[in-house]
Amino acid sequence: MTTPSGPSDADMEDYYRRFLPFRYLFQWLSHSPKVTTDFTKREIAYELRGDIYQRYQSYGSEKEFKQAVEKSNPLRFEIGAIYNVFPKDRKVLPKSALKPVAKELNFDIDLTDYDPIRTCCQDKAICRKCWKFIKVASNIIDTALRDDFGFKHILWVFSGRRGAHCWVSDARARNLDDLSRQALIAYFDVLGGEKRIKKPYHPALERAFEICKLEFDEIILHEQDPWNTKTKATPHIDANVEELLEFMPEKELRDALKAKWDKTPSSSLDKWKDINKVAAELFGKNKFKLTSVIDAKKDIIIRYLYPRLDVNVSRQLNHLLKSPFCIHPATGNVCVPFDPFHSLLDEDPTDYGFDPVTSPKLAEIQQEAENNKSSSSDAWDATSLKPYVAYFGKFVTNLYKEELHDRKRSADDDAGEDDLMF
Repeated sequence: MTTPSGPSDADMEDYYRRFLPFRYLFQWLSHSPKVTTDFTKREIAYELRGDIYQRYQSYGSEKEFKQAVEKSNPLRFEIGAIYNVFPKDRKVLPKSALKPVAKELNFDIDLTDYDPIRTCCQDKAICRKCWKFIKVASNIIDTALRDDFGFKHILWVFSGRRGAHCWVSDARARNLDDLSRQALIAYFDVLGGEKRIKKPYHPALERAFEICKLEFDEIILHEQDPWNTKTKATPHIDANVEELLEFMPEKELRDALKAKWDKTPSSSLDKWKDINKVAAELFGKNKFKLTSVIDAKKDIIIRYLYPRLDVNVSRQLNHLLKSPFCIHPATGNVCVPFDPFHSLLDEDPTDYGFDPVTSPKLAEIQQEAENNKSSSSDAWDATSLKPYVAYFGKFVTNLYKEELHDRKRSADDDAGEDDLMF
């Protein structure tokens, strides 16, 4: 049973034996229904009990992979790079022999990075309200990856507690070297440490702003209400208000707003309206100053809702990341994939297709399997995991079908060149 300290050894053994969709994980990592070197030269790493970390494991088949996971019974396992040699042989090879050659492009969003502005939860806690930050961030990143870079095979996965991981699985993405990955993440890392964002906005940032603007009123002004000194007065809120004032482009505007807010505590919505009202009173028809206020408000919207990324996860080929469908060792949540735009469930009470509060948990799927008298190695089919596994299976099938098509086309092109030889 799952305890406050996480799932038991027996729970994890049961999960690996009956629920984890090894077949789809294998096909995803192999980029084929059959064994390829993309799988056999892939690093798998284990986090074991007693703070033991086991790296550079690799396997020759799906069966060998499944047997190894069941035997090791890890707290979780992570996916690493594809290497030029078999990672398991590294101890008998020169140190310089093992080199990463390919890996999915990853993005990592953690709600802890939103703690300065989320008021509903802090630290490890999460709710439907603050998950909306992930909703906006995944929308922005997914759209840019597809529209600006042409990637198609993008998988979003719940981290199991308070975040989301993105796996870009296209061959072009997997083959990016470290310098290319660093350049690509720099494209997304627009916030930096400066309050002011370079003008004019890049077209991609303008598109992101339009996404943020649609959600700003609901998420920031109403639900999070981070500048509310009327009913939420705390040092945390006071710091947020000071930051809001720092965005204002003119000292006289900052001073006037501060005096007004010090005198009359107000909500975030009221403060947002005050900015326009006080600016109009101070600057009249001075278009330059009024435009600078509009630009400042755009920067605020971006600053509060644009993705906050752990850029180190994206920069290097050999960075490890927790596998989809792992169990979070502290919460017992299954790290299920989700669609950032559509619900995977037939009936979803939210306006967004994933709810971290009600997502599958190990204890729940065990009970569901027992109720349905399912003891097979694909017991997920009789549980609330089913739509998530089906979604992953479809993603994997689309990926390896395209890879097969591209390999055939490449082979045909090579054959055509040979036909022209004299």
